[in-house]
Amino acid sequence: MKSPLIRLFILAFAMFIIQSCGGDDPEPTPPAKTAEELAIEALTGTGTQAWGIDGGGSVLRDGTAVTDLYAGFELVIKSGTAKTYTSANNNDLFDASGTWTFAGSNFDKFTLSGSKPAAGREISFTQNNDNLTLTFTIPAPGARINGVLAVAGNYTFNLLKK
Repeated sequence: MKSPLIRLFILAFAMFIIQSCGGDDPEPTPPAKTAEELAIEALTGTGTQAWGIDGGGSVLRDGTAVTDLYAGFELVIKSGTAKTYTSANNNDLFDASGTWTFAGSNFDKFTLSGSKPAAGREISFTQNNDNLTLTFTIPAPGARINGVLAVAGNYTFNLLKK
């Protein structure tokens, strides 16, 4: 009588051991990123991203190349609690530094703070791998530099990741 009971006990114990030897629980799937998080990542990478025209970028105003006016142009965009930017070789179109915010809830446009002609304009952007395209319009009036309507127009900046 003891023999079948012991066998049953050993069998139950063996099944318990086998059952508990399973693999670890799978890693939980991280939550999907929001549209805003994806847009921030497109502009700033992991927190700070420099974009420029050197090496193959271009600038168009009303469909005409004006890249030579922006030689060495660079736009550095930072995310975090304070979304900031700096620009260099901007031909007085952008402020040297300021903050940026998304325009609307689609997260495909942003605005820059400042007093230069590009400030306060909705800037549409598309990012594809190492390329960032910015498009915006500076209407007249309000596009004056030193009293001259020098910068009014439809702009397209084709920038490369640095």
